[in-house]
Amino acid sequence: MRDPIPTVTLPSGIAVPALGQGTWNMGDNATSARDEITSLKTGLDLGMTLIDTAEMYADGGSEEIVGQAIEGRRDEVFLVSKVYPANASLKGAVEACERSLRRLKTDRIDLYLLHWRGNHPLEETVEAFENLKAAGKIEAWGVSNFDVDDMDELLAVPNGGNVAANQVLYNLARRGVEYDLLPWCQQRSIPIMAYSPIEQGRLLDHPDLIHIAKTYQTTPAQIALAFLLERDGVMAIPKSSNPQRIEENRGCIDLDITDEDWAVLDAAFPPPSRKKSLDML
Repeated sequence: MRDPIPTVTLPSGIAVPALGQGTWNMGDNATSARDEITSLKTGLDLGMTLIDTAEMYADGGSEEIVGQAIEGRRDEVFLVSKVYPANASLKGAVEACERSLRRLKTDRIDLYLLHWRGNHPLEETVEAFENLKAAGKIEAWGVSNFDVDDMDELLAVPNGGNVAANQVLYNLARRGVEYDLLPWCQQRSIPIMAYSPIEQGRLLDHPDLIHIAKTYQTTPAQIALAFLLERDGVMAIPKSSNPQRIEENRGCIDLDITDEDWAVLDAAFPPPSRKKSLDML
């Protein structure tokens, strides 16, 4: 019997699966739509009910794919989308959210993120998010690609302390957040959502990762995902349009990796010894 997917608790008390599904590059090609929808549905069947998308992805096409995948199953899903920084004004964020809701064919987004910092003041964006919450169009809001100084600034604006999550680039090869951002968020119970958790596949050819995977009769991707899920308050959102790969990703939950093998990975992918600029893709 499979182990259940662990959960991460948002500041609101809502428990969210620590292993979800990303959708970057979905919706770009109409010929791939059926496979993309099938893969997302497969993930839902496996309990990977956190789905992340954005208005930026395929210029809204990704949200349309997600809308088709969750049709009839909306209440099973923890739905995340993101607003372009250019749209994150007091009025613009509300209008952007309404467009996303139409593409997603739903009346609410569970977590709405500012995709990265732009020119609109944080105070204005937060006010827009709070208005969307009050209107029932979003359940919670958060940010993406925010470093510690950004988070400090965010918490200083009115209602900025209502931030529910920070989505950042984080994987074995991109561990800079462990120096300060991850501890900062953990101390304040603000979850981290790790995007590109297998570095868009580039991690999978690393010899040390392959060696550890063979030891556990598993795959490099599963080891890379298990690494993230070992961290308190971290969610991972791997993307795949292949149902078999979705099944593979789900298998990372069942791994029990020894401290000795984690040490091998630390040697191969050293944690940061100093502050680094926040990695982004």
